[in-house]
Amino acid sequence: MFNVAVLKMKDIIKFLIIIMLLVLLISLSAKYISSKNKKETEKTKTNQISEKLSQISGKSLNEILGQTMTVMSSIKEETSNNEEKENYAEKILKTEISAIGAINKKNSENANEGTENNAETQENEQKNQNNEGENTEENNQNNQEPKIETAQTGLQTEVVTNNPITESFNVQYGNVKIKNQTSYTLTEDILKPDITIENKNIILFHTHSCESYTSSDLYPYTPTGNFRTTDLNFTVTRVGTELEQHLKNYGLSVTHDATYHDYPSYNGSYTNSLKTVENILQTYKADIIIDLHRDAIGSREDYAPTVKIGEDYAAQLMFVIGTNEGGLYHPNWNQNLKFAVMLQQKAEEMYPGLFKPLMLTTSRYNQHTGKFASIIEVGATGNTLEQCLTSMKYLAKVMDEILK
Repeated sequence: MFNVAVLKMKDIIKFLIIIMLLVLLISLSAKYISSKNKKETEKTKTNQISEKLSQISGKSLNEILGQTMTVMSSIKEETSNNEEKENYAEKILKTEISAIGAINKKNSENANEGTENNAETQENEQKNQNNEGENTEENNQNNQEPKIETAQTGLQTEVVTNNPITESFNVQYGNVKIKNQTSYTLTEDILKPDITIENKNIILFHTHSCESYTSSDLYPYTPTGNFRTTDLNFTVTRVGTELEQHLKNYGLSVTHDATYHDYPSYNGSYTNSLKTVENILQTYKADIIIDLHRDAIGSREDYAPTVKIGEDYAAQLMFVIGTNEGGLYHPNWNQNLKFAVMLQQKAEEMYPGLFKPLMLTTSRYNQHTGKFASIIEVGATGNTLEQCLTSMKYLAKVMDEILK
């Protein structure tokens, strides 16, 4: 009888352990199934549990414990992997948030702080959002290009052109030299810059958008024509952007159009640019209209008209002013000329040699579109882009002076 009783007690203990393990397994499985939240996984886990339970029946206590530990280890491993995946996803999300916060704060130092925790990132984001309106100007200065350098005055200036083409002019008004190619006699009344500039809005555009310069180490490019390229980062259009930035730095209102007018066809460039200017004038009223070009002296590829201002080397500039002598309607030509004389007079006072002699021609060049319209040629084929960009710093300073 005693032996029978012992066997029954062992069985009871065995089944109690089985029940406890079943409860534990079911609890762990339920937790796992809940986290996955998928019916398919639930079925799979249920089948796994059933299979494990079927293997438990009829085995010794040690075997039951061993298999139970194996099951628990397997479940723990899968749960751990899932948590690791979730943590990895969370890390990715934190990294994205941190990057966004760094950009909004425009601090390059924050961009390298890979150990920043989520709480700090969220706090920085909130601060950025709260201060967005207050710090707009500061953020723009740090996120965009370096601050525009303002031209100094009182600098020593000298023309340093290598292999110069002989400078020619046949009229001089004060310190302004003029090459008059028309039959008009340029009297005091015609040249005197007795104009009042009320509308100081400025339009910049480029009839020959693809005109480029000599490639340099700082601005290397592959020409797609004879000193021409369709990459506007290396053409006179880029020079226009530089002038625009400098003028805006002085608080002047500027619209700069970078439309191709000489591509894909060079013929009809002036017809194309006229349409552009007329469209702009429908919504942006301006009297000062500047068509920025590069001097097209193709016979002298080494010709680089240059002026040294302080320690800067800048490409020389040249006004080209049209008239109605070619037969086209142009009632504004004398006003255009007076504006050019006014600006070049001031330039000669501030930076002697920045301008070559003004050229007065018989053609109109779309200058009938504004009271103070002109062509300004920036450098020639031998100049580098950096020399032309430097010129814009000084041209903008002169323009600011006459528009104050």
